[in-house]
Amino acid sequence: MQDIVIKKVESSSDLNTFIKCQWGFYKNDQYWVPPLIMERKTLLNKEKNPFFQDASADYFIAYRDNQIVGRIAAIKNDTHLKLHNDNSGFWGFFESINDQQVANALFDIAKKWLKEKGLTRMLGPANPSSNDEWGMLLEGFDDTPRLLMTYNPKYYLTLCKNYGMTKAKDLYAYKLENHKVMASEKMKRVQQLARDRYKLKITQLDMKHFPKELEKVKIVYNKAWAPNWGFVPMTGAQIDAMAKDLKPLAEPSLILFGEIDNQLVGFSLVMLDYNQVFKNMNGRLLPFNFLKLFTQKKKITWARIITLGIIPEHQKKGLDAVFYWEIVNRAHALGIDLGEASWILEDNDMMNRGAEILNGEIYKKYRIWQADL
Repeated sequence: MQDIVIKKVESSSDLNTFIKCQWGFYKNDQYWVPPLIMERKTLLNKEKNPFFQDASADYFIAYRDNQIVGRIAAIKNDTHLKLHNDNSGFWGFFESINDQQVANALFDIAKKWLKEKGLTRMLGPANPSSNDEWGMLLEGFDDTPRLLMTYNPKYYLTLCKNYGMTKAKDLYAYKLENHKVMASEKMKRVQQLARDRYKLKITQLDMKHFPKELEKVKIVYNKAWAPNWGFVPMTGAQIDAMAKDLKPLAEPSLILFGEIDNQLVGFSLVMLDYNQVFKNMNGRLLPFNFLKLFTQKKKITWARIITLGIIPEHQKKGLDAVFYWEIVNRAHALGIDLGEASWILEDNDMMNRGAEILNGEIYKKYRIWQADL
């Protein structure tokens, strides 16, 4: 058996290989959802993705006997370093055959790259940041991932543990079912009290004035999530890029803004689970698969609550309950009675209590790993 050879991605052809090799690791996995190749090319393109205006990265592919056996990215996020001052770098986009030697070689190359940047700890997986795909699936392997959530083989956990990585933080995904939420008397009471007391007005996304609506998102997003562990603020350019990607999939009735006395206090982003459509597209949108986004939309049975944020001065008033109540009822009107609230930090007591009041159940967990360099 030949030694493992690690090659750095140097060209657009190499990047294509880095992206498409992922199919080989999941060819017999019924739960994996192939990412859209066009989206991956943009996400990993250091010229096109505004994330890289304040970050740097390199991508690596592992070969043995001239066969691809793994891949990894090493990432330095300058915005994270400025905010957290923890001297941490990141690894992401990890794939590997079930071979500790291969995994070790990949983690070693990421560690070497990060150490050369003067960093002393690595966290991951981040694809490429906590504002994108974040965490390794820890529990819940018998289901496809919801939109923009990660999925991986169970043996990846062993590869990380055996390398010496330890838990940095776990993330929860809650399953919400319409009939269970509606049965929560506490939820009904809390959301109605909040409405009456604070006169919270809920409005939905106005697609005719999309740029103006997007400015409202920018006001809330960084304020609401700033206290969270691992949070990295998004620049205006990053939010614009995210909006461009999600706009074709947006369901306006599920993207909500909250105002009190004409002042914006909260925002929620809920998306239909288009992974149920993407699963059969094999990563290709063109030439005809884009039609499935419209023709198969009615087959979607899940929605995902991606973000729900209240600006700090209005938190702990029960306003999040109003958002949840609106989301569940609006989703039901679309024929969708299953939802996922994710991801939620394991120690975010306020959000976890909110999910519990909804009679939600933790049905998946994800892990952020850490290792000293």
